[in-house]
Amino acid sequence: MSSDELCYRRYLSGDDSGLAELIDIYNEGLSLYLNSMVKNICEAEEIMQETFVKIAIRKPRFGGKCTFKTWLFTIARNCAVDFMRRRSRFTDGSIDECFEITDETEIEKQYIIEEQKVELHKALKNINPDYSQVLYLMYFEGFDTEEAAKIMHRSKRQIGDLVYRAKMSLRSELEREGFVYEEF
Repeated sequence: MSSDELCYRRYLSGDDSGLAELIDIYNEGLSLYLNSMVKNICEAEEIMQETFVKIAIRKPRFGGKCTFKTWLFTIARNCAVDFMRRRSRFTDGSIDECFEITDETEIEKQYIIEEQKVELHKALKNINPDYSQVLYLMYFEGFDTEEAAKIMHRSKRQIGDLVYRAKMSLRSELEREGFVYEEF
């Protein structure tokens, strides 16, 4: 049994600190994943909060058929789909990121790396939402094909095809924008 599952079981038993621990662990990752869907970080954070409120109020049963993280991201995805159904138009938001640079001699390298991250996030916003979702799940959150398939309600084969098309689309978008990879 994972520590996440133990936290959730503690919460179900009446220990509110279990839910607080889960929120601390997953709030940032869920927000970024949801941002890949709704393209607005403020709305993504709102949906993330809605996900945890849903868990807190309804206390759904975790069956253990998948990892706790997969189960949580599936609930979050369903909340995002409901949110998008309620909203007819999307607005683009920007991710305000603050990066702390501690070594002054590395400022230029850090700047280039951060610029590459910004370009990557911009390119992810410009590709098909399913593509950005699958790339985020697999490469930023570390889900395997089976877990991503459960979250996105697709087969493993469909996820494999989707990842291939997503990579090609992302590469094309980055090249169109003139992205150049800097090696150090």
